[in-house]
Amino acid sequence: MKLIIRVVTALVLTVVLLAGLVLLLPGEKIARLAADQLETQTGRKLAFGGKVRFTFWPTLGVKADAVTLSNADWAGPEPMLQAERLTIGVSAAELIQGDVRVTEVSAILPHLNLATNAEGVGNWVMGGSGAAAGGSGTASGGALPLRIEAVELTGASLRYAAHGEAPVEMKNIDLSLLWPDPAGTVNAKATLRPAGEPVEVDAEIGTFAAFLAGEVSSVGATITAPGGKGRFDGHAGINGEASGRLTFGAEDALKTGVALGVFLPDALAQKAVFGADVTYTADGRLSMRDLALELGANRLTGAADVEFRDRPNITAQLRGGALDFTAFAGSAGGAGSGTSGSSGWPEDVIDASALGLTDAVVDLTFDSLRTGGVNLGASKLNLTVERSRAVLKFLPAAMFGGQVQGQLVANNRNGLSVAGKMTFTGIRLERALGETAGYDRLNGEALGELEFLGSGNSVAAIMRSLSGKGWLEAGKGFFTGFDLEQLMRSGGNGGSTVFDQLTASYTIEGGNLRNEDLLVLLKGFRAEGKGRIGLGARDIDYLFTPQLVRAGRDQVLTIPVRIRGSWDNPDIRPDFSQALQPKIEEIEQEAKDRVRQKLAEELDLETEIAPEQDLNDVLKQRIEQEARDQLLRLLGGD
Repeated sequence: MKLIIRVVTALVLTVVLLAGLVLLLPGEKIARLAADQLETQTGRKLAFGGKVRFTFWPTLGVKADAVTLSNADWAGPEPMLQAERLTIGVSAAELIQGDVRVTEVSAILPHLNLATNAEGVGNWVMGGSGAAAGGSGTASGGALPLRIEAVELTGASLRYAAHGEAPVEMKNIDLSLLWPDPAGTVNAKATLRPAGEPVEVDAEIGTFAAFLAGEVSSVGATITAPGGKGRFDGHAGINGEASGRLTFGAEDALKTGVALGVFLPDALAQKAVFGADVTYTADGRLSMRDLALELGANRLTGAADVEFRDRPNITAQLRGGALDFTAFAGSAGGAGSGTSGSSGWPEDVIDASALGLTDAVVDLTFDSLRTGGVNLGASKLNLTVERSRAVLKFLPAAMFGGQVQGQLVANNRNGLSVAGKMTFTGIRLERALGETAGYDRLNGEALGELEFLGSGNSVAAIMRSLSGKGWLEAGKGFFTGFDLEQLMRSGGNGGSTVFDQLTASYTIEGGNLRNEDLLVLLKGFRAEGKGRIGLGARDIDYLFTPQLVRAGRDQVLTIPVRIRGSWDNPDIRPDFSQALQPKIEEIEQEAKDRVRQKLAEELDLETEIAPEQDLNDVLKQRIEQEARDQLLRLLGGD
């Protein structure tokens, strides 16, 4: 029992003695020792602008206000670190022996001013005695290696300026770093708030001392954000170079993007999964191989490269299955229903600024694609974007039941303009006209060419400005809304007109398509057509001229059909004024022929009056001839 009491008494006296020794040391002296050792090891000066006091609990060490850590010479005069309050923990055992080993550094409201130079070296890479720029920098004069076992930052702000790039700033960062073995691994936890919501980072960096000295080390990191989680496993260097496997999954990609401060369309409010072998170089080049992306029910695989410049430059080769991008399509407008003038194209201003966000060359193949407007089958597309001008090439594309080759262009360099030049075969006219122009009354399979150009800041303005040309040929098909044979017989409306062949060429100017040579071959008769189709005004003024040959007769019955009004509700009826005019002209001609014949008999003309001769001319010529004959007889010439 006495032995136990003596042992406990000795331990208590030892603790009291240790505490007394620590309390006798002034805080300023401990702080100065720590600052001197830091400057010796790193070449950076640690200055205390406020009160410095000794602390015993919970951290053995010093607490100082208004602390600054100097920057590298090349990084400017601003301190690399500023903190409202800094707490430095020291090892009690080394302190008793007269040495200071920093075991913990914690800061409240610190500001980190980080930068890299032209060689990619960061100002946080610290050298030996008096060094200003980085390097491993071994200690001189037998000084102990710098050891900080734990770092904790609360409410930190960060300004990062990579050489030649615009600075990036972040606020309200919390960081906790544990480094128990100077030759071992660091475990770091950080909370970032790029857009207000917390984003947690939990990372492990192997051989941290070598990492700080600029060597590549193994890195594993997990990022947890609202709605999603990502993981990186590979290798990285302090200059930003990295390679490894990156995976990411989110139940709500939009929610995760908002938390990361990334602008995303509302359509991304769905499940997303991403995985790729990535390599990032210090000069801002990112390569992704064995890439797999899932967005909702859509899946893409392939490879991509990104070069980060003023405008990122993307090169990608992607392959997809059945893709459905209807969620990304803006709400369709302008079709409407009702009578002429009650519907039209959308007048909303088109925001084409996205064309200037990046340059890109993307090859995309897929089994099918739904866009909410035009739907495609198995196709190969190439998209090139350069300085706010995008060119989409069909190589070819399965579209409207057939195939389309050519390209579409959207140019926003000096205001928005669109253009296209395409050839097509086997397309269904009802799908092509219905999906692109909202007109589905013409049915059939066609081939042809189309070239167009339009400009404006809305769909309506573009449609009103369209110009171009083209032609088409169609085999068997039909028009809906009128029956030509019924119109010719009774003037009735409705029904369908079936044709065996259709050919036409056209020009487009000022949003109006004009055609003068429509030819439609129907069973028992043929029809020609000409007129105007208002692509901008969504109206039509067109004249069909069918010709019906009655069986067993030479007579040809022609009753033109006028189509006039809006696309939604056109007025379709026979044009009897056009139908009667040929008959009136025929009757007039018959009357003239009878007069000529009768006159010829009365004047005893040896030949009939030619149809092209005028009756007055014939009479004048006959009178002059009679006068000459009478004069000759008077002179005795007969």
